Amino acid sequence: MTATPRIAIYGAGMIGNYLGGRLHARAHVRLIARPHVAASLNQHGLTTSDLNGYRRHVPVAALNVATQPDAARDADVVLVTVKSAATMEAAHELADVLTPGTLVISFQNGVHNTADLRAALPDCRVLTGMVPFNVTQPQPAHFHQGSSGTLMVERSSALPPSLLAAFGASGLTLQQRDDMQAVLWAKLLINLNNPLNALSGLPLREELAQHAWRQCLALLQREGLQVVKAAGIRPAQLTALPARWLPRVLSLPNAVFHRLASRMLAIDPLARSSMWDDLQAGRRTEVDYINGEIVVLAKSKGMRAPMNARIVALIREAEQSYVRWEATALLKTLRDS
Repeated sequence: MTATPRIAIYGAGMIGNYLGGRLHARAHVRLIARPHVAASLNQHGLTTSDLNGYRRHVPVAALNVATQPDAARDADVVLVTVKSAATMEAAHELADVLTPGTLVISFQNGVHNTADLRAALPDCRVLTGMVPFNVTQPQPAHFHQGSSGTLMVERSSALPPSLLAAFGASGLTLQQRDDMQAVLWAKLLINLNNPLNALSGLPLREELAQHAWRQCLALLQREGLQVVKAAGIRPAQLTALPARWLPRVLSLPNAVFHRLASRMLAIDPLARSSMWDDLQAGRRTEVDYINGEIVVLAKSKGMRAPMNARIVALIREAEQSYVRWEATALLKTLRDS
């Protein structure tokens, strides 16, 4: 790998464009996006910002934007940031253009994307990554990190020092982990809130500040924890508290929760889940790869996960016709499931 790595971001949407914008000054970045996203970048340039005051704009002339898979051909590293439903399509497209040994990192929601990429790209070095923070788009071609957290990646000798240095110098330290599958399941349990946020119509911080919405999340997480325990899965600890304690903390009265769990509310006031963005844009969501994973895993163990199944159904309905829910009504619906 060259001293300045050549990084192709495959599926440059919310996460991909944010990572690309941050890395731009430290790497040769090529953004491979859908035509409408590419058109926006070529019109406005690329702006990135975060909740701590960082802001940077990359002008149009300095961007390298493409729409075709072969734009990844000469990359040292490919960051895959497509939605989970598009993983296999992306993998087959990349299989036609990547040279053997190319490093591929999946920065996607869900727990199976790396395995799918490895199956389709047997000659590449495919690693698991995890993005812990939320990214929103407040304006065209402006991508804003609205919550905190450190990027994680599977520990591997395939990670060259120049790549780690590029991430670190961009303010995106890559924490190497030996337990990435446990990390992905822990992230999935946290992401069980994504459909709740989408159905609430509220910014994340406002939603989590309300007791009834936290109770809904606690119900989904308790059910999820029961299922993963039955499957012999031990989620990693990604927050100040172990995953098994989160439902209890979420259920605390507002005054106590705000005092003990203030870090959970350290979110930009305008941040929302990507699932809310998808519903507003009329896109199919990733609910099958989040709450749906709990439902599928439960079935494989002879169990049921009725509350997560109900949320999947409600999001499917919202994809056809969006309806904002009140927290007390949704809480009753989940308890009655």
